[in-house]
Amino acid sequence: MPHDELTDNIFALEKNLRHIAAIIKQKGREILSNYTVTPPQFIALQWLDELGDMTIGELSTKMYLAFSTTTDLVDRLEQNELVVRSRDTKDRRVVRVHLLEKGEQIITEVVEKRQRYLQDVVKDFDASEVEVLSKLLSRMYEEMKEE
Repeated sequence: MPHDELTDNIFALEKNLRHIAAIIKQKGREILSNYTVTPPQFIALQWLDELGDMTIGELSTKMYLAFSTTTDLVDRLEQNELVVRSRDTKDRRVVRVHLLEKGEQIITEVVEKRQRYLQDVVKDFDASEVEVLSKLLSRMYEEMKEE
């Protein structure tokens, strides 16, 4: 592929990924608007679901938020009975944030709605196109993760 064609494709790829990310983010916010959870709170719930119990410090690092901001966020999640703070069994000084069933339920419902949305978006793709798209995006994500 000549250099200028590659440059054009990279330009289009960056633009398309940026636009897709913005649409997915907007769609995610629309889905979340039916719940008592803000987008940052939902991200916190997803981290807890993915990685298990975490300290507020660990959670704030994952979310790139200040410790105090994360504390406020966890306070609100706890008030809504989506998480609970609990003392670490090995070190009583350590407090971990634990995802409750109600929090898990919200994640499951929201993710299912997001998947249905994507399914609708690719309804006119054939199965092999969806497979190739998924594999290439996974490969791209792996490359980005390693940096």
